[in-house]
Amino acid sequence: MPDHLSALAVPTDLAALAAEAAAYAAQTRAAATLRAYRADWRDFAAWCQERQLAALPATPETVALYITDLARMRAVSTIRRRLASIAQAHDAQGLESPTRAPVVRQVLRGVRRARGVAPRQKDAADLAVIRAMVATLDQSLQGLRDRAILLLGFAGAFRRSELARLTVADLEFVSEGVIITLRRSKTDQEGAGALKGIPYGANPTTCPVRALRAWLNASGITAGPVFRSVWKGGHRLRPKALPDRAIAEVVKRAAAAAGYDPARFSGHSLRAGLATAAAAAGVDERAIMEQTGHTTTRMVRRYIRRGALFRNNAAARVGL
Repeated sequence: MPDHLSALAVPTDLAALAAEAAAYAAQTRAAATLRAYRADWRDFAAWCQERQLAALPATPETVALYITDLARMRAVSTIRRRLASIAQAHDAQGLESPTRAPVVRQVLRGVRRARGVAPRQKDAADLAVIRAMVATLDQSLQGLRDRAILLLGFAGAFRRSELARLTVADLEFVSEGVIITLRRSKTDQEGAGALKGIPYGANPTTCPVRALRAWLNASGITAGPVFRSVWKGGHRLRPKALPDRAIAEVVKRAAAAAGYDPARFSGHSLRAGLATAAAAAGVDERAIMEQTGHTTTRMVRRYIRRGALFRNNAAARVGL
């Protein structure tokens, strides 16, 4: 319960409402975000304790020294998230956040200039990679499930959490393919929902709709989570949904089987792969964003630039 709500002095008959208000306040951030904040805060608090410095409230000078220490080993993106976590902890206690002080902002700017801010992303699983991955899979329950995950994840540009949360009730098979209802996503924390169309593929071996049907038919799943854990050598099904981290493991395992370095791939590789492949095929930016669910052009244009590197390339037209 957020401390500024739990600390409210309320009459007994309003105590239940206060608790309910605190519960709603706790829902303003995704569970994964809250876990990251807690982990970041533990790191900062431990750092302060080792140096006999106050973590709450922390002085701007303490935070400036902390991010300077972090810059020796951590990426700029990690440092920015740690600052957000420190700010969140102070805001929750009604304290002025030291992260907004000029000295902290100056140090952060210096770190950005010295270290650079280019993200270290995993490789995109483009069409050639997806085809190679799928070719390694057998007809066991695990093989059918993994094929459906790879092809659906690619065609729908899904986040791994979105794949893990899919239920049979979210699927509507139609003549053109399958319509998938996303009840909630990273960019839709209030659960307004969104529809995503997955068309039939031209090649039956890499068709996401056929792969999804094959998995559902073989597994006998008619309700509940779509993707579930399998055991007994990939031939027995567990009732619970596959955790989202297991989606990344599916991608890494298939990448390794196809001869790629699994460390270069993650669950995000499927999403990035569709955006990159679509850009290489000349698909319009808005159409790519419609499928990926990006709400701003900043991130999707990174994939578009990569996908278009060899399309209308000047060096390719001079006759080398």
